[in-house]
Parts: sequence; structure tokens; C-alpha cells
Amino acid sequence: MGTLMVKGKAIEIESDPYADLGLIESDNLGTPRVLSLLSSVLERSIQRNKNLPEGSKYKDVITIFHGSKPPAMSIRKYIERIFKYSKCSNSCFVVALIYIDRFLQVMDAYLTSLNVHRLLLTSVMVAAKFMDDQCYNNAYYAKVGGISTEEINRLEMKFLFCLDFRLHVTTEVFAKYCSKIEREADVDYQTDQHIQGHWP
Repeated sequence: MGTLMVKGKAIEIESDPYADLGLIESDNLGTPRVLSLLSSVLERSIQRNKNLPEGSKYKDVITIFHGSKPPAMSIRKYIERIFKYSKCSNSCFVVALIYIDRFLQVMDAYLTSLNVHRLLLTSVMVAAKFMDDQCYNNAYYAKVGGISTEEINRLEMKFLFCLDFRLHVTTEVFAKYCSKIEREADVDYQTDQHIQGHWP
């Protein structure tokens, strides 16, 4: 049994996956596990999308989220940076993944190394504004993300209009995405065992 903080209210949770992902509010000041798993989910998605067949359903739709070249900072380091400086609740990162999926479905696009950083920054910022009682302003998030305030404002507007301002996430959808992220941990564990052999 644990407690998940949403909009300043404690919700009692019986499920261990929330605790396993680091979503349960505690005195633990370390990096929640959900961040490394989220980066794995995003990196694997980008890898899969690189291998899409030429005539696939999804096209590389160029949006304002695309950069001209991939940023030097890895997805994992970028997520950790956002976490460190935004001080948003850990659940915002799960909700950010839900928002990214919704955005990509509406745009009929896919995740690439050119758009993932801006989508991540924007989705976490929007999730923090919607879910948390206190959050930083756009100028602060722009500094954290290494872009201008004007750019983060444009990204946020495009993102919100594409989502039709539908930011509510049901507990069922949230739990489904937590399970999806948790399954990523199982894949990582199996891959490590395959590469490194079994530990004594």
C-alpha cells in the first residue's frame, strides 16, 4: 500500500508497480526508476521507427518539434535534467508519455531523434501545469530545455491545440502506461541476462 500525490491530494494505492517505478511519494531523494525506463521506452521507439518499411502507414511528418540535427544530450540525460530542475511530481513523466502518444496519433507521425527532446520537454511541462499544484513558468522550462522562451511558447500552443486541450488521463489509462513502462524493465532485464549471462 502506498500514496500517490495528485493535485496535492494523497490517493491510496494498493499496487506495487507504482512503488517499483518510483511514483510513490517518499523521502527518497534519488532518481526514480521511471525515468530510466521512460528513456528506454523512447529510445526503443525511435529505433523501431528507424526500421519502418518505406511504404509504411507512418510518414516522417515534419513539425515544429523537429530540430535540424539530433541534440548531443542523450534522452536519458535530458529526462534526468528535466527531473532535477523542474521538481515536478514523478507521475508527470508517465502522463508526458501518454501526451506524446496522443500527439503522435493526431499528427499521424512517429518519434524520431529529431523531435523527441522537444516533445519530451513540452509534454512534461504541460503535465506539470495540469497535474501539480505548483510548477515553473515557460521561461524556466525553456532554460532547462536549452531553447528560447518564444520557442517553448510556440511548442506548447501547437501541442495543446493538437491534443484539443484534452489533458485528462483516467486512472485506467495511467495504470496501462505504468504497466507498459514496467514491461520495459522486464525487456531490459532479459537483454542484460542475455548479454552478460546469469549472475551468481
